[in-house]
Amino acid sequence: VQVVASGGVLVQPGGSLRLSCTASAFILHAYLTAWFRQSTGLVRDSVSCIGYGNAYPYYSDSVKGRFTASSDAAKNIVYLQMNSLKLEDTAVYYCAAGAHFCHASKTPLIDEYEYWGQGTQVTVSS
Repeated sequence: VQVVASGGVLVQPGGSLRLSCTASAFILHAYLTAWFRQSTGLVRDSVSCIGYGNAYPYYSDSVKGRFTASSDAAKNIVYLQMNSLKLEDTAVYYCAAGAHFCHASKTPLIDEYEYWGQGTQVTVSS
């Protein structure tokens, strides 16, 4: 397994959670990373991606202002900080790597990412 997402748990509405994505140094330094999520019965949607040096990150409208993606190159970890969680944030969250372009104005596409983690379940419920 080359990409591993973790940190998903049950959290109450309004709470916070930080997901982590670990991968080999080669993958995280050679490619950009993104977060996608998939709720039961729905298609997998993009959540965020971050570019080199964390410049111009993309966030979907549904998470903008609440979620923040970042990376720690020294530790080979990518994070997704999720605040003010809502019921509709419940989903399996996937970390992916493989793209070479990420910008706030462009929605990440599934086909752009070659390496995928197994997903981590985030459940927002009271």
